[in-house]
Amino acid sequence: MSNENLMSKRWLIAAAGVVIQLLLGTVYAWSVFVKPIMAATGWEKTAVATTFMIIIGMIGLSAAFGGMLVDKKGPRFAATLGVILYGIGTMLAFVAIKTGNIWILYLGYGVIGGAGNGLAYVVPIATLIRWFPDRRGLITGLAVMGFGLGAFFVGKIVPALINSMGVATAFLALGVVYLVGNALAATQLYNPPAGWLPDGFTPSSSTVSAADSFSWAEAKKTRQWYMIWGMLFLNISAGMGLLSKLSPMAQEVIKQAQGITDEKQLAVLGGGVLATASIFNGLGRLFWASVSDKIGRKNVFLTMFATQAALYFYLPQVTDVTMFTVIACYLLACLGGGFAVMPAFAADSFGPTYIGKVYGFVLTAWGAAGVAGGLAFAKFDKQQALYTAAALLIAGFVVTFMFTRPKHVSHYKAAQPASAAE
Repeated sequence: MSNENLMSKRWLIAAAGVVIQLLLGTVYAWSVFVKPIMAATGWEKTAVATTFMIIIGMIGLSAAFGGMLVDKKGPRFAATLGVILYGIGTMLAFVAIKTGNIWILYLGYGVIGGAGNGLAYVVPIATLIRWFPDRRGLITGLAVMGFGLGAFFVGKIVPALINSMGVATAFLALGVVYLVGNALAATQLYNPPAGWLPDGFTPSSSTVSAADSFSWAEAKKTRQWYMIWGMLFLNISAGMGLLSKLSPMAQEVIKQAQGITDEKQLAVLGGGVLATASIFNGLGRLFWASVSDKIGRKNVFLTMFATQAALYFYLPQVTDVTMFTVIACYLLACLGGGFAVMPAFAADSFGPTYIGKVYGFVLTAWGAAGVAGGLAFAKFDKQQALYTAAALLIAGFVVTFMFTRPKHVSHYKAAQPASAAE
């Protein structure tokens, strides 16, 4: 295939990646399901909230294996396996609610669905970094923008879907859509030819080239890899905790400000706040990733950490619905921005050749943060949880400020046994 055809084909691959991320990102709208599941089953709030912690934990853990799988078996195989598991896991939520067995929900949607989501999540990112070395920040932002926007569609569609067919059947319908839509998109994914570069593109000297890329064995011996892991963990812990309770928190503000007491109306209005904020979760990914191409990945993280910390300190005092929504939109834009900028940050620091595995293991921070953030917002009261999130973000600012790009020892592979460099 000519270089001209490859330049055109890469945009079709990008579109397929966005579709996959869009459907995988519906997992972020879990708070819309919480009250309907409680009403249908009688399960306690903490027990239902545990499902979200399980699925986010599994996503982070399985993303590391997805990174290894995409490097070894190629993107089509890894993505297809992941989306099948996610679709099946979502459909098993139907079985769990119908039978009243919460362990099926934990195992099906939480473990199986989470494993599939994580396996598939890393595939478009690793693939598109290789196809777009000339637009690394923009393309990873575009890819993971879909993941952020997934919750928007669920927040808008699912409340009406639940009211018309029940929460159990809603999970069944969504599972079928996820399975079919993602499987079709996965067929479009494949890697570019070895050494391929876009026409007229020369890699920047400020980033690590494909030839000088760090293997996983090398990357994990640098302090910078752990700093990147920590930055992602701290940013996600704050954002995921807020996201897990955003709809109920919005309902509380709406109830106090407007005096609405009807639970179904509050659920719809709270879902609307979640849907609106989720738009910015998606748009923030594209915005911050594009900005990072201009001012640098480090400067973007410094900005996001500082501004978020200030807003988390302020949020407990907010009683106005509009102000609450605006702040939630910005905070979720920064949550999404962290996901969008970090793949390019990692590729700049460690190179694109082994990025599937190197970044896949970075994503274990996602799983750890989903559990940590979820626990903080589940166990603490509103003010304690928000202040804890602010403290985590201040720590993230300090880690980011201290970050410098790792220096690659060119003779490393020659000096080590073959197994040390994979």
